[in-house]
Amino acid sequence: MHIALRAAGFSLMTLFASCGVGAQELDTRIGKIAMEGELPAHESIARLYAELDFQQATQSYLWALPLVSYAQWQEEFRDKLGARSGDLLVLNSYEDKLGVITANATTPYILGFVDLSETGPLVIELPPGPTAGGIGDFWQRAIIDMGQTGPDKGQGGKYLVLPPGAEPPADADKYYLAKSETMNVLVGFRVLDPDPAKGKALVEQFKMYPYAKRAEPSKTRLLSPDGKKWSGTQPRGIAYWQRLHQIIQKEPVNERDRFYMAMLASLGIEKDKPFNPNTQQRQALESGAQVGELIAKANTFAKRFPDAQYWPDRHWDTVLNIAEPSQRVAYYDQLWERSAWFYEAVTNTKGMVSKTPGLGQTYLGAYTDAKGDWLDGGKTYRLHVGANPPAKQFWSMTVYDIDSRCLIDNPQRKADLSSRQDLKKNADGSVDLYFGPSAPKGFENNWVQTVPGKHWFSYFRLYAPTEAYFDKSWKLDDITVVQ
Repeated sequence: MHIALRAAGFSLMTLFASCGVGAQELDTRIGKIAMEGELPAHESIARLYAELDFQQATQSYLWALPLVSYAQWQEEFRDKLGARSGDLLVLNSYEDKLGVITANATTPYILGFVDLSETGPLVIELPPGPTAGGIGDFWQRAIIDMGQTGPDKGQGGKYLVLPPGAEPPADADKYYLAKSETMNVLVGFRVLDPDPAKGKALVEQFKMYPYAKRAEPSKTRLLSPDGKKWSGTQPRGIAYWQRLHQIIQKEPVNERDRFYMAMLASLGIEKDKPFNPNTQQRQALESGAQVGELIAKANTFAKRFPDAQYWPDRHWDTVLNIAEPSQRVAYYDQLWERSAWFYEAVTNTKGMVSKTPGLGQTYLGAYTDAKGDWLDGGKTYRLHVGANPPAKQFWSMTVYDIDSRCLIDNPQRKADLSSRQDLKKNADGSVDLYFGPSAPKGFENNWVQTVPGKHWFSYFRLYAPTEAYFDKSWKLDDITVVQ
């Protein structure tokens, strides 16, 4: 027995010796790594740590997209449009909405950011009428819907938003209660009534004020961009991380995010500490933001989620693949679905993922033409919309700039075509829509101008989608190149 063991030991020693314990190289994804036997050579350590930092930065970029998006939006509202916490911006015109990522160009937006650390519990009085909206935290998780898909069901009512850790007051039963996990929140809604006068009157009835001042609430300030340029698109490069550092100083850390906070700490970004990455960390952050955005584009514009393609024989995606506003499914939080949606869009409500016919909204996205080629601003395309689109309220087709993800900034100053417009119809009730640098003769009303040298993508929205959408008995054609 001992002889056998000694023999086995001798054989193992011979094996290790044959592998060598001297200098050698290991061929890896990041190139050849100098080794000393089974260990990385000392001169390889810095390279491996640089790769670790880059990977941490790339993953942190994707994780932080919804938070940075709202933080940037809030900053632009404050610094460029003069909106304080508790003010509302009324975005009506094409110019007003140019800064909103994938804005709906058909209906007005009424939006405002509130810092609950300043206000404490917040009261919102929503007037009755056809509205859709809600309150969301800064990770873009819907706290509660308001309007037609909210508990008021379009009849209006009082909402009470509680900051993290706050207990409901004694009279909480007078309100629709909403508990936020972040100090900053977005309050927003869209007016669905096509009559501008009625919409204006509704907005002017809206009230928002601290619960502590409920006895004598001050009037909510309504502001307009008044032609000022602004952009809610996430910043690039080191500015992305500066915005992230700024907002994490203001927000509590969710338990689900503690490992990401550890990654950020390795990169010089920590809560309660100044933004101070060293040279190596800064390089990792800049590279991580660059590659992270490229991955975000792939993850968004070439989705690989199961069932993202709405019809198997069409190039239309379900753009919002988050199962429900918490972003949580049975065993994980939907990180990649979340990253995709919040790279190309903002906000998330229950109404946006409603499966109830005749309620809420739905969004289909097209990033390519019928052949699978990216949509090119220098070419002319046609979209055939069959008769009787399944929308109880209305449908719209909107064109966005691929780089900013905002409304296309074209000389025409128009980005959408919808059933609320005077479109030229075919004899069977169908409609042909056109997209290209020049208007096709006779179809000027059915055309959106695109910009040569820039790519674009589109959303087809159905407001209050009907059963024919959900059972897929109605199909939308692909976008095709006009020869």
